Amino acid sequence: MKTRRSAAAVAGLLVALITLAAAESAEPVLRMPAVGILNYAAAGDIRVVQFRDALRELGYVEGRNLTLVQLHAEGVLDRLPTLAADLVASRVDVIIALGPATWAAKQATSTVPIITAFSGDPVGQGVVASLDRPGGNITGFSYMSTELAEKRLEFLCSAFPKCNRIAILYNPQEPATTREMEHTEAAARTLGVALQPLAVRQVSELEEAFAAATRDRAEGILSFTHGFAVLNQVRIIELAARHRVPTMYGWREFADAGGLMSYGPDIDVLVRQAAGYVDRILKGAKPNDLPIQQPSRFQLVVNLKTAKALGLDVPATLLARADEVIE
Repeated sequence: MKTRRSAAAVAGLLVALITLAAAESAEPVLRMPAVGILNYAAAGDIRVVQFRDALRELGYVEGRNLTLVQLHAEGVLDRLPTLAADLVASRVDVIIALGPATWAAKQATSTVPIITAFSGDPVGQGVVASLDRPGGNITGFSYMSTELAEKRLEFLCSAFPKCNRIAILYNPQEPATTREMEHTEAAARTLGVALQPLAVRQVSELEEAFAAATRDRAEGILSFTHGFAVLNQVRIIELAARHRVPTMYGWREFADAGGLMSYGPDIDVLVRQAAGYVDRILKGAKPNDLPIQQPSRFQLVVNLKTAKALGLDVPATLLARADEVIE
């Protein structure tokens, strides 16, 4: 009996030693990198879909070598600070901020790398120190809405024999608005155009904004293409058609969806480039070493079908300058 007990003890000890040795020699479990997406818009936003597709093209597969944490404000700006804090608390390795989410992310952390997928004027709005050397933990891409304000107003006015009054559709709560309005006002003074500000904070105010533009005989409307306009694209285009007000937008997706015209960069390209910055940061790059990039190409898109529905005879000179005419 004693011999059997001794043999059993030795066998148990051997099993324990083998298990311990195996545990010590086993490869450590590696934590998958986590990318946080902070978005002003709703879940299912096309920009997030494009971003995820771009990451997949770079070899990142959710659940295999990457964790994605997505938080959406559903169009409520006041929710962004809390969502940004939640992302930081979840210990993500990098945050991709879309549109107005950039400012909430900046306030939430000074250490977690932040990539702004598209921002109107990151330097002028105090998001970064400079384009070449952003400083701190933020880098990304600018769609240059501020710098393009003059061209958008010029293109819109070129559609009319006389351009005396243009209404500006904007959400004053969005951080990018102030700088873009300043540049638009400067452009209006140069062109001799009176501006009619139409401040809209919620979708229920859009109807009255378009009615005011019609009542005050604005020749057209310039819509700031910030988060609010993107989220309410369908409603804005519908009201422009109903009130028969020619409207200029900042992104071509508005013209594709029935808006009269748009002038701006290809946002799809910026979103895909943002995925490339995520890849570089996950591989060790520092945000301060990655410059804020600006688009090099801009598209003027004119929807001739919409122009005809409005009874607007678009000048041949404007059509000749268009990169694309939708017929």
